[in-house]
Amino acid sequence: MSTYVLMRILESAPRRYDLGMRLLTLGRLERSYDRLAGHVQAGQQVLDVGCGTGALALRAARRGARVKALDVDPRMLEIARGRAREAGLEEALELAALEFAEMGVAELGSEEPGRYDTVTCGLCLSELSPDELRFTLRQALRVLRPGGLLLVADEVRPPGRAARSAQRLLRAPLVGLTWLLTQQTTHPLARLPETLDEAGFARVSLRNNALGSFCEIVARKPAGPGP
Repeated sequence: MSTYVLMRILESAPRRYDLGMRLLTLGRLERSYDRLAGHVQAGQQVLDVGCGTGALALRAARRGARVKALDVDPRMLEIARGRAREAGLEEALELAALEFAEMGVAELGSEEPGRYDTVTCGLCLSELSPDELRFTLRQALRVLRPGGLLLVADEVRPPGRAARSAQRLLRAPLVGLTWLLTQQTTHPLARLPETLDEAGFARVSLRNNALGSFCEIVARKPAGPGP
């Protein structure tokens, strides 16, 4: 492959991110985001961590929430802003009711404690190292108000050897194609629901696909004393 062709692939990768993620999740992602966004209410403060091209952030903003969406990749954020304008959210951008900020999870400590009603994470946690994951969940708990919700959609490692083998076989060609499209992939998480429990969240609902390789989790920050 020539250097020119490779550079063109790298430059256009963010524009193909959504297609790549749809392939990797076998088309489940959009339906999952629709269900999770249904928990967002008008007037709420929402923090979208690892927003990518803005799929969850735009859904929350369309429901009347005030949204701060974070991503470390400025190219992703530019696409997200463009999609917000295309979706008729220009006024929300101008009034900072929908804000896209170039921030990584390491900077979550700068967010005000108890500020948010909802924190969303779509295919974000599986991109983190174990230490980053634990830190991100601690910060999500800290910035949520008591009773606030954490909404997660991500790839997980199925329980059982046979299911994990099936996941690897089904996933291998999709991972290769997704990498060619986006130069990004995810790493299925082991024990994600239990990890949220250990971080101090109370699970509200858990939805798995048939293979147990993709899940949606709604979890709540307990209303009692805590971070």
